[in-house]
Amino acid sequence: MSPAFPMLTVLSMFYYICLRRQARTATRGEQMNNRRAIESNRTLPIDVELVQYAKEVLDFSSHYGSENSMSYTMWNLAGTPNVYPSSGDFTQTAVFRTYGTWWEMCPSARAPFTRTPPDFHSQDYVELAFEEQVYPTAIRVLETYHPGAVIRILACSASPYSQNLSTEVRWETLWSEPPSKVNSSQARQFMPSIKQINFPTNLIRLEINSSLLDYYTELDAVVLHGLRERPVLSHNTSVIDMNDLGNDEDEERNSCSMDSLNKQFSATDLREWTTNGYFDKLPYELIQLVLSHLTVPDLCRLSQTCKLLYQHCCDPLQYIHLSLQPYWARINDTALEHLQSRCILVQWLNLSWTGNRGAISLSAFSRFLKVCGSELVRLELSCSHFLNEACLEVIAETCLNLQELNLSSCDKLPPQAFNHIAKLHNLTRLILYRTKVEQTALLSILNFCSELQHLSLGSCVMIEDYDTIASMMGAKCKKLRTLDLWRCKNITENGIAELATGCPLLEELDLGWCPTLQSSTGCFAKLARKLPNLQKLFLTANRSVCDSDIEELAANCTNLRQIDILGTRMVSPASLRKLLESCKELSLLDVSFCSQIDNRVVLELNANFPNVLIKKSFTQ
Repeated sequence: MSPAFPMLTVLSMFYYICLRRQARTATRGEQMNNRRAIESNRTLPIDVELVQYAKEVLDFSSHYGSENSMSYTMWNLAGTPNVYPSSGDFTQTAVFRTYGTWWEMCPSARAPFTRTPPDFHSQDYVELAFEEQVYPTAIRVLETYHPGAVIRILACSASPYSQNLSTEVRWETLWSEPPSKVNSSQARQFMPSIKQINFPTNLIRLEINSSLLDYYTELDAVVLHGLRERPVLSHNTSVIDMNDLGNDEDEERNSCSMDSLNKQFSATDLREWTTNGYFDKLPYELIQLVLSHLTVPDLCRLSQTCKLLYQHCCDPLQYIHLSLQPYWARINDTALEHLQSRCILVQWLNLSWTGNRGAISLSAFSRFLKVCGSELVRLELSCSHFLNEACLEVIAETCLNLQELNLSSCDKLPPQAFNHIAKLHNLTRLILYRTKVEQTALLSILNFCSELQHLSLGSCVMIEDYDTIASMMGAKCKKLRTLDLWRCKNITENGIAELATGCPLLEELDLGWCPTLQSSTGCFAKLARKLPNLQKLFLTANRSVCDSDIEELAANCTNLRQIDILGTRMVSPASLRKLLESCKELSLLDVSFCSQIDNRVVLELNANFPNVLIKKSFTQ
């Protein structure tokens, strides 16, 4: 053997080790230097890409379908495509509850929170689990009808199938863009360029904004592409895009501001300044007004600049209306603790989507409310799955001035927890959509909360007798203005009669997908005669709605602005013309799957009534 051979072997091994170390610790700048190698097809070795469809739907904020079936539900996103590449309205797809801006233009619409960050547009979400953790290289969303609703895709560091609960759960944004209009309703395969992350994932979250859609978006499947080993460089990521460097820095700054509230708000690190310049000459109220336009993370950063601004940023008057929903991924016990002293005057509080996977504990939530709950008049807790019966008991005991409570899609709350809501006698708005509230608790709520004006019971499947509930509403809730009974399974003409007689102020009524209501009993005609103030009426999927019902609405409900009669077989073009002529304020009319209303009729009505958007869905 040549004496030079061992030395050559050692040098080769040393060179190999150096290359491995460089590959593992490569910085973003070093990775970008490899762009020329990619362009010249000298790619680095990578693992075989793993392609997975979603194994399970873990959580979602809303869906069009029923809790007891698969039609139009989020659960259709699990597994391989059911419909794609076909286009159209199919029951085997996943559909969210709303689209467009119609829900912001009706009597039940809620006032928006101020200080919402300009880059937060999410209205709905769905979380999907995949079989195996991978480093994502691509995400494909199969959209089959009115695409363009997906605005944000995130990955989670915690595996839903792990036996060991992670102490730190990280969410990273893979891709995000503001809502944009897609000028086609046809199916498409949406595959945005995603960011490379430094942890493997099998939990993907899609966030949705449907405000620019002409109709309901329908999703068929989600595909995760990825590698088992962390790649040095991925073709499908944006690591070589210089434009993304600033975005990452912004996100890291935002993360720091929310994850380290205790440090950011701490006065111990502030320097001693003898003067604050021109700020000393400005009135206190004027500085407060300027700061009122800043988001919570901006207040965190500004509080570090000087003692004067620290004082302003910690003033409880800056937190009268506080929405933490945009920062749901970073709100935890520590954040609540360090916001506590600043929120003693908070009146509107939005904790929707926060606290899941152990981020907020019962003790931290209770401490926060006991300090900050006395002035609360509005509390948003949609999809806050950390809630349990003890949390609702704390709300009932500490938030005695509460007027609005949103528990939408808190489907993990046990039925007995809702008994505590009856103690909140000042409630004017209660949202229980997709909850397990039972009849006894709801009757108690209606009996003691007689000030209710807005009530949502959509998809509450645990209620045994909606006629009894409607009778109690008619007897106790004389101020009721909006009522959502979407997919209530057993209300009859008797309940409708009690409701129409006892709640004459109703302006909005959703009876969509209520199969036990029959036009032959005269229930819809009675509604029209008894409720002249109706502005929104949904009779979705009630096949018995007929011409006489439409004519009664035309004669008695001239303030109608939105009406949905999807799926009826017995409404003719002539009765629709009467409705359109009588209801001058009408802006939305859904006649999808109405067998007597074909496309020719829709075109004719559109020409004669251009101010009304007439919806006609189709199946390819």
